[in-house]
Amino acid sequence: MSVRTRTRTQTSTIVVLIWLLIGIFAALQRGYFSSDNASCSKLTTVAVTVIAGPLNYVGINPKVECSTPQPSK
Repeated sequence: MSVRTRTRTQTSTIVVLIWLLIGIFAALQRGYFSSDNASCSKLTTVAVTVIAGPLNYVGINPKVECSTPQPSK
C-alpha cells in the first residue's frame, strides 16, 4: 500500500466519522434519544437521521414508518 493510498484512506475515514458525528448531533437535537419507548419507526428514523449527517441541516428531515408483523392468534 503506497503512502498516497494510505493518506486517502485515512482522509476518507475521518470524513465518514465526522459525517456520522454530525448526524448523531442532529438526532440529539431532535430529541430522538430522550424517550424510552423503542419502536421500529423510531429506531429506523434515528438510523436514517444519523446516516443523513449534514443533510439534516439543509432541510432533510428523514422519517421512516414501519410496522412489525403481529403474531398469529
